[in-house]
Amino acid sequence: MAWTNKVLRVNLSEGTCNSEPLNTEWAQDYIGQRGLATRYMVEEVDATCDPLGPDNKLIFATGPLTGTMASTGGRYSVITKGPLTGAIACSNSGGFLGAELKSAGWDMVILE
Repeated sequence: MAWTNKVLRVNLSEGTCNSEPLNTEWAQDYIGQRGLATRYMVEEVDATCDPLGPDNKLIFATGPLTGTMASTGGRYSVITKGPLTGAIACSNSGGFLGAELKSAGWDMVILE
């Protein structure tokens, strides 16, 4: 399935949803969902922001193999700034969500 080159950005404060192109340069540099989503976090979230505040983001990211028959084709990552340490926290999960996001045409969903 590779990349769909689309990111869904959901602004919960404003109640808006926008589609934007995936940064393909970053996608080539970081390859998988964890690295790519971490790059988005580093670029978009201030290191001093409150992890439980409105400036933090929650990113659901798929990778280039998500939605394929590859052994890792059902994986996706969730990235945010964690409240326990204040560092970037990453969780990797399986199931249907990653493949469904990819089937819907999204590489990443960013909740802000």
